[in-house]
Amino acid sequence: MKKLRITIEGKSYDVEVELLGEEHSNAGHSAATPARATSANTAIAAPTAPAPAKPTTTLAGPGTVSSPLAATIVSIDVQTGQQVDAGDKLLTLEAMKMNTIVNAPQSGVVSEILVQSAQSVEEGQPLISLA
Repeated sequence: MKKLRITIEGKSYDVEVELLGEEHSNAGHSAATPARATSANTAIAAPTAPAPAKPTTTLAGPGTVSSPLAATIVSIDVQTGQQVDAGDKLLTLEAMKMNTIVNAPQSGVVSEILVQSAQSVEEGQPLISLA
């Protein structure tokens, strides 16, 4: 399972996505939850309150922030040399008409921006280096 945060019309939702074909253990899970088929007319229940913002990415290497999913860069919200705190917005990705905000996983200084606006990126691809 992979945890993702999606934002729809300004509301953030934390979701879990099962990656098919991955080896995983059900240890700690009491029972498997069956997938439900939904149609365009079926509403999906949303959490009662949006979860607080938290870093959505991990460091690929020392100070490297990587993409949490395959997407297109919508905006880059920092500049080289800028000081950022853990949780600060670094950039926005778009996949399947949904925006994903990439936050700084730790405090630091933006040492290098490895992507450009409108560029397509793959899951795990380095986006920004923090020092």
